[in-house]
Amino acid sequence: MKTLLVMRHAESSWDVPGLQDHDRPLNPRGVHDGTRIGRLLAEENFVPVRIFTSTAVRTLSTTELVVREFGVAVEVQSMRDLYLASPQTYVEVLKEMGGEDSPVMVVGHNPGISALVTVLSGEYKEMTPGELAAIELDINIWSDIEGREEGRLIDVWRPRNLHD
Repeated sequence: MKTLLVMRHAESSWDVPGLQDHDRPLNPRGVHDGTRIGRLLAEENFVPVRIFTSTAVRTLSTTELVVREFGVAVEVQSMRDLYLASPQTYVEVLKEMGGEDSPVMVVGHNPGISALVTVLSGEYKEMTPGELAAIELDINIWSDIEGREEGRLIDVWRPRNLHD
């Protein structure tokens, strides 16, 4: 069994007119929520071994805030292909990674992140900004992932429902 943590980037800012979507930063709530999710993962001893993230500013910032709460080094790989990626792109990244690492985390954007949770768990889930889902997959190594309903949604955490 492998565990995949799927996170949508935290709340982003629309305050800078003309800024490219890829370059939008987090707003203050997003900064707070990214820290909350990192703290939750550390407290629950659910720290990922590896994280794959989009290269967008808001996903990189979210990932940095989450990792900062762990107190241990975590391998983070940013990939342009994960910017507005489809569920199949995430599956291909995990498949290519191979190995037995678990849990592994992906941080990305909608609609792909919501679709990934839905496809892998068989449960429809619209991921809001900063939300985190944990999916248990019935595979032994990541190269066995197929990108179809093969897992079980363990839990979903929304930052605003977490304590500070």
